[in-house]
Amino acid sequence: MSYPSVYPTGVTVYNPEKCWSGFTIFQAREQGAVLVDMNGVEVNFWKGLHGFPNKIFPGGYVLGHLGLRNNNFGMQDQTDLVQVDWDGNIVWKFDQYEYIDDPGEKPQWMARQHHDYQRTGNPVGYYAPGMEPLTDKGNTLILCHKNLKDQRISEKLLLDDTIIEVDWDGNIIWEWTCSEHFDDLGFSEAAKNILSRDPNMRAAGGGMGDWMHINSMSALGPNKWYDAGDERFHPDNIIWDSREANIMAIISKATGKIVWKIGPDYDTTPELKKLGWLIGMHHAHMIPRGLPGEGNILVFDNGGWAGYGAPNPMAPKGLKNAWRDYSRVLEFDPTTLKIVWQYTPAEAGLVQPADSHRFYSPFISGAQRLPNGNTLITEGSGGRLIEVTDKHEIVWEYISPYWGKFMKMNMVYRAYRVPYEWVPQAAKPQETPVKRIDVTTFRVPGAALERKKETAVAGVMAYQPSMALCIADDSEDSKDKAGK
Repeated sequence: MSYPSVYPTGVTVYNPEKCWSGFTIFQAREQGAVLVDMNGVEVNFWKGLHGFPNKIFPGGYVLGHLGLRNNNFGMQDQTDLVQVDWDGNIVWKFDQYEYIDDPGEKPQWMARQHHDYQRTGNPVGYYAPGMEPLTDKGNTLILCHKNLKDQRISEKLLLDDTIIEVDWDGNIIWEWTCSEHFDDLGFSEAAKNILSRDPNMRAAGGGMGDWMHINSMSALGPNKWYDAGDERFHPDNIIWDSREANIMAIISKATGKIVWKIGPDYDTTPELKKLGWLIGMHHAHMIPRGLPGEGNILVFDNGGWAGYGAPNPMAPKGLKNAWRDYSRVLEFDPTTLKIVWQYTPAEAGLVQPADSHRFYSPFISGAQRLPNGNTLITEGSGGRLIEVTDKHEIVWEYISPYWGKFMKMNMVYRAYRVPYEWVPQAAKPQETPVKRIDVTTFRVPGAALERKKETAVAGVMAYQPSMALCIADDSEDSKDKAGK
């Protein structure tokens, strides 16, 4: 990716007339949870609070974590899940999943939470009309880790994904373990072969296979498919996606069985081929009732590298055998797999594939449907948040000014927009437009703008439209296929 070394941070674009304005929460890398208004004013900063992710609930309550397990023994294990009030007081906490006694560390109970959680009242953790997450009662779905060995998968130690439901008092009342459903995931023999030899081994904890890396999990909530009689989409059923296996699935809450699935391969049916390969995806969820597109699946299709299968030049051992160097945000019908809306480099106005990398986050990231039909996109690896209209116009853009000390990135895992009313402690801010800068004339202090001389050259020909680059453009490929 080509990035300038100097560029503005904070809000760079804001059109109040076209935005669904509110407060936006995200994790400031290695610093805390930050809540900003549409002009980038930091309304509150919960210093030191971890966030994988941070969410804000009605009443100005923020959810996050007090700490992270030592990476010498675990991987991405948050010690707990806590709910704090506007002033940082802990009002709810869960850490009773596994008692951890790591060498040289204080023994303690841990949640081993990672990537996602949902509270009763709202299926996805962001604003939807009439579905407010509860703040003083209710159950919480939590995505967690467990270490185990399963000879069907590999002889090596696995970092497995689990989903648990806990009540307000912290009692675990339901649990689902991914490895128990290995035979239903659809891996080819080639994929099983590489999984057996190398289930995406990571150095953390002395070596463990992060074989699935589930990174999102949410209930479906009320939806039109279930209302029409399709039991696969029961409101209590849970949708999740796997970054490493390129799988998206829905499980029955009642039975634990997989009732709907796409991936790990996307060349097996005409519908999947048209949808295209989802690689390293994040934040797959069903758009909640009351929002434009309700019932459709919304997902940040990262691209990057992921999957298991036959070796190829990019993956000589068959590990991370699917590659793409740009991202897509897809909204599609779960019954037909037809794409309803998308934001890709093409919709961003970029030349594909020559300039596609300018919309690209190979890991983390997410998307939230807003009440006015806009979509808030977290292009996470570059710390970029954008709100785009259904016509793909960027009407708000924010670049995180927070770089980590240990990991020198301004990455944002996932951001959420909430209405002003959810934060009664803060007055509704003044909304001041931020016009897009003309980058062709923008200069930093000391840099020149003027042209001292212009010289005419006899015989030069006028420039012509041409897509004849050193690599074929996607439009050429489309014409080629149409010709065939």
